[in-house]
Amino acid sequence: MQNPAFDADVAAIDELMVLMAAKVEEAVLKASHALKTQDVDLYKTVKNADGEIDKLQLQIEDHVIELIATKQPVASDLRKLLSVFKLAADFERAGDYAVHLAKATKLFVHEPQWHQLERIATMADLGAQMIHGTAQAYRQRSSALARQTALLDDEIDHAHKALVQDTLAFLMQYPEQAERATRIITLSGHLERLGDHMTNACEAIVFMVEGIHADLNE
Repeated sequence: MQNPAFDADVAAIDELMVLMAAKVEEAVLKASHALKTQDVDLYKTVKNADGEIDKLQLQIEDHVIELIATKQPVASDLRKLLSVFKLAADFERAGDYAVHLAKATKLFVHEPQWHQLERIATMADLGAQMIHGTAQAYRQRSSALARQTALLDDEIDHAHKALVQDTLAFLMQYPEQAERATRIITLSGHLERLGDHMTNACEAIVFMVEGIHADLNE
């Protein structure tokens, strides 16, 4: 049975979710650009955007809690709302990693451009693609697109492993660069975990659409 009032409430949540995802995607891309161009001022922009992302998460959670409490949804509607909770949390974590990435600009400013930073930027671009794909899968209620998007996590994982190996080899040759090498590995780890969070979000979409707990990390 259709419930126009409930559908309108879910549509409002959808708008907030899509907006949140767009802000997170933009933050990741700006953070990557800040690191490549050594733009310290851009870090502040990413940091301010993180506050907006956090507020959107709270708005979404408040809407979901209110709907569950007042409309008492059942079956697929309840599954949908519980999945939204998970998605909002994963998007929020991705926004945090964007801040970490932008903040690292301070360490590399006025330093020679490291080739590792280009690889970090490539990983960030993949992360942004995952965020975009996850948001589209949610908006379209497409488990197929969610599964397709989750495949990008393998590319991020492979890039992370290769970058760690390369940076450790560099560190053996230039031990005086330990601080920066450590930061590179840390940043790569942040982006690897961003991919994991988007994979988790894609799993939540599959659960929302199909009602099954899929493991997309296989």
